[in-house]
Amino acid sequence: MGIVAWVVLGLLAGIIAKALMPGRDPGGCVVTMVIGIVGGLLGGWLGKVIFHVHSIKGFFHLSTWIAAIVGSVIVLIIYRLTLGRHQQNR
Repeated sequence: MGIVAWVVLGLLAGIIAKALMPGRDPGGCVVTMVIGIVGGLLGGWLGKVIFHVHSIKGFFHLSTWIAAIVGSVIVLIIYRLTLGRHQQNR
């Protein structure tokens, strides 16, 4: 997949992850896109390491979207935990 496809996939996966985990998060579209892109990469890597499958096959494959969304949810959880600790220290 090209970089434009990763950005689009990341943006959409980040939006879906935020919809699955509602709550107030600072940051807007850019943070959502970064969470989605990092989550997509994390999901693809975890798919290869844990399940020994190449989960990133193409933009329109279901496995690509599932991996990106699961990875985005994981990154969003980590982001909220890190941010929550940071705001408690203020």
